[in-house]
Amino acid sequence: MAEAPTYTYFAYGSNMSSERLRQRTPSARPLGRARLRAHRLRWHKRGRDGSGKCDAAFTGRREDAVWGVLYAIDSAEKRLLDAAEGLGVGYGEKDVQVVAADGAVVVARTYESKPAMRDGALRPLPAYKRHVLAGAREHGLPKDYVAALEKVETSDG
Repeated sequence: MAEAPTYTYFAYGSNMSSERLRQRTPSARPLGRARLRAHRLRWHKRGRDGSGKCDAAFTGRREDAVWGVLYAIDSAEKRLLDAAEGLGVGYGEKDVQVVAADGAVVVARTYESKPAMRDGALRPLPAYKRHVLAGAREHGLPKDYVAALEKVETSDG
C-alpha cells in the first residue's frame, strides 16, 4: 500500500505557530483548531536547552482538554519534524482523536514527552512561550485558554 501524500498533525505547543512550523516543514498547511480531550497542557518536558517545553499529558479526565491546531503536512517531510522534535529521545509519537472546530472527530499524529524527560519544576523560556502564544492567537484558540497560557511563569534561562 502506498504512503499517503500528506498526514494530519496535531500541534499544541510552539508548532501551533504557522511560521515556526513552516521553518521545520515547509508544506505545513493549517486545517483549523481542534481539542484533545482527557489531556492537560504541561510545560514539564525537558528541552535540549534545559527549559520546559509543552506536553499534552494524558489525564483520563474527560473535562480536561488541550487545544491546538491541525495541520496537513507532506509525508515526505515527517522525518524533518521528527528530527526537530527529538523523536525517540525527548518525545514519542502517538495517534490521537481530536474534535475539530466543525465538531468532526479527526485522527491526527502528535508527540508526547517520554516519562524520563518530565520535570514538574521546569519553566519555559520567554521566547518559547511567545511562539506558543503566537500560534494560539493566530488560530483563534478560546480566550480563556489563551489567558491561561499568558499566566504561565517563564524561566530566566
